[in-house]
Amino acid sequence: MKQADLLYTGKAKSVYRTDDPDVYIMKFRDDITAFDGEKKDTLSGKGRYNAEVSTFIFRYLEEHGVKTHYLESIEPGVIAVRNLEMIPLEVIVRNVAAGSIVRKYPFREGEPLDPPVIVIDYKSDAHHDPMLNDDLIYALGLATPEELDQIKAMALTINELLSDYLDLRGITLVDFKMEFGRYNGEIVLGDEISMDSMRLWDKETGTSLDKDVYRYNKGDVMETYADVAKRILSPP
Repeated sequence: MKQADLLYTGKAKSVYRTDDPDVYIMKFRDDITAFDGEKKDTLSGKGRYNAEVSTFIFRYLEEHGVKTHYLESIEPGVIAVRNLEMIPLEVIVRNVAAGSIVRKYPFREGEPLDPPVIVIDYKSDAHHDPMLNDDLIYALGLATPEELDQIKAMALTINELLSDYLDLRGITLVDFKMEFGRYNGEIVLGDEISMDSMRLWDKETGTSLDKDVYRYNKGDVMETYADVAKRILSPP
């Protein structure tokens, strides 16, 4: 497998074609952004931590019956993934009220959400990622009712698996974002699951253990990412 031309550059990852049309190479960069790119920095080693955590989580989910786009790790910060037909939806599962849901709705910060709340946004920088309901998803032709049902069911399964795993490591999974795609007629988890896409709190102190540390200047970002990676990759 040889890396070919650049296919896509996101805020923190670059995706390349390979000589196999079914396989892409995903590189996690050290870039970090917040507030729709208004705040930007480069933090040495950040991409490697996100790649390590994403790799571990993808493998863990595969072991528990969840299909993902992950194929193999190539080198630190670089993985090979399946070529998915990505569905432009950001699927957020919320277990605890925090962030935008508190700003927009009458929830209290830290209020448990039981059952978990699924929020789906339209992945579109041009439209600033607006929230969607099922009817809008169907009207835009983004997914069929059957596909959306499957996406929601997979999201809740992933949430349960990750919540239980992180709880044993002293971490509360407050909320997290997922993206899905189609592969050979099946819905498959894509993108990444890392400190950039999860909101994590320390169970004892309530301290932020994710990109909120960067967003709101809560401490040393790289120390936080290193700590989370160590907890996730180590036995309880």
